[in-house]
Amino acid sequence: MNNLETAPVRVGVIGVGFMGRQHVDFIRANPDAELAAVADPVAASDAFACPTYPDAGAMLESADLDAVIIANPNALHVDTAIECLTAGVAVLLEKPVAVDYAEALRLVDAVDRLHGRLLVGHHRRHHPAVARARAAIGAGEIGPLVAVSGLWSARKEDAYFTDTPWHRQRGAGVMLINLVHDLDLLRHLCGEVTEVHAMVSSHTRNLDVEDTASVNLRFDNGAVGSFLASDAGVSPWGWDQSTEDTLEFPFLPDGSAYQFVGTRGALSVPNLAKYSYDPSVSADWHSPLSRSYLQVPPAGSFHRQLAHFLEVVRGNAAPLVSAADAAGTLALVEAAALSAQRGVTVDVARFRVSRSGDLPL
Repeated sequence: MNNLETAPVRVGVIGVGFMGRQHVDFIRANPDAELAAVADPVAASDAFACPTYPDAGAMLESADLDAVIIANPNALHVDTAIECLTAGVAVLLEKPVAVDYAEALRLVDAVDRLHGRLLVGHHRRHHPAVARARAAIGAGEIGPLVAVSGLWSARKEDAYFTDTPWHRQRGAGVMLINLVHDLDLLRHLCGEVTEVHAMVSSHTRNLDVEDTASVNLRFDNGAVGSFLASDAGVSPWGWDQSTEDTLEFPFLPDGSAYQFVGTRGALSVPNLAKYSYDPSVSADWHSPLSRSYLQVPPAGSFHRQLAHFLEVVRGNAAPLVSAADAAGTLALVEAAALSAQRGVTVDVARFRVSRSGDLPL
C-alpha cells in the first residue's frame, strides 16, 4: 500500500457495468486517486489500461490496493464487501447496501468486527444542494416541517432489462434501484420514518420486479410525506433530470425532485427555490409568496463522494453514509415492499426488530 499522506490512493473497481465504468471515470479525473485494478469476469485489460482480474478474490490476492469500489450485482454486495474488509482495504459499496435488511445487518456486524472503513454509495447526500437544504430545514428557515412530496420517473430502455438478466430479478426493481436513493434522502433531510404504506405495480412490463411504486410516510417529527417512483413512465421530474449527476439524463436547470412544506415557507430541492411570506405582512394563505434561491457552489455528487471516500481511506473522516445508516434506508424500502405485499401500514421500528430476529412481525 502507498503512503496515503503523499501518494494517490490506489483504488480497484469490482464490477464494470454501467456504474462501475462511471466510477472508473471519476477515479481518472481525481489527481488524488489512481485506478490500480479492475475485477470483472468480462473485463478486458486494454479497455482500462490497468491489470484486470476475473473476480474480487484474484484482485485482492495480486494487486497492491488501498481501497476498492464495489459496483457488482446487488446480490453480491455483502459477501464482496466482507471479503475486501477482511483483506484490510477500505470499501466504497454501491447502493443498495444489500438485497435485504438481514443481509445488511451481517455487513454492519462485519464492519464493527473488522474495524473496517466502509462508505455506502448514496451519492446524493454529497450534493451541495442537499447539505444546504438539510441546514435550512434543521435551522427552521421554513418553520417546523409539515409535509414533503417527491417524484422520480423515467422510462428505462428495453435493453436495460434484456441485456442484463439480473435487472429482471429480485432486488433490481425500481424500489431497490431508484427509490432507495429518494427514501435515503428523505431520511437524511426529514428524520427517521415511523410508518410506511405503499403500493407497487408491474403491469407495464409484466416482469418479476416492480416498475412503479407509491409510498406514504410518517416521520418521527410528525411530518407526513409521499413519493412516487417509476422506471416505466416518461417524465421530466426527478433528481437525475434536475441535476447533472448523470449526464445520460436530459438536464432541466430549474427542475425539482422534492418539495418540503413548513409552517412559514416551502423549499424545493435540488433547485433550492425557497418560497416565503414578506415578514411585514400576515403569514396566511391570502398573502403573496416571494421566491428566492438558496445559494451553493456548483459541484457533482459523485466527484464529492469520491473525494470524501479518499479522506475515509486516509482515516481523516468518518463515512457520511455508514453501513448501519444505509441499513436503515434498506429497512425502510423493505418495509415499504412488505406494506405493498400485505396492503397494510407497517411500523418501521417494529419491522427492523422483527428482521433482526428478535420479534415476529
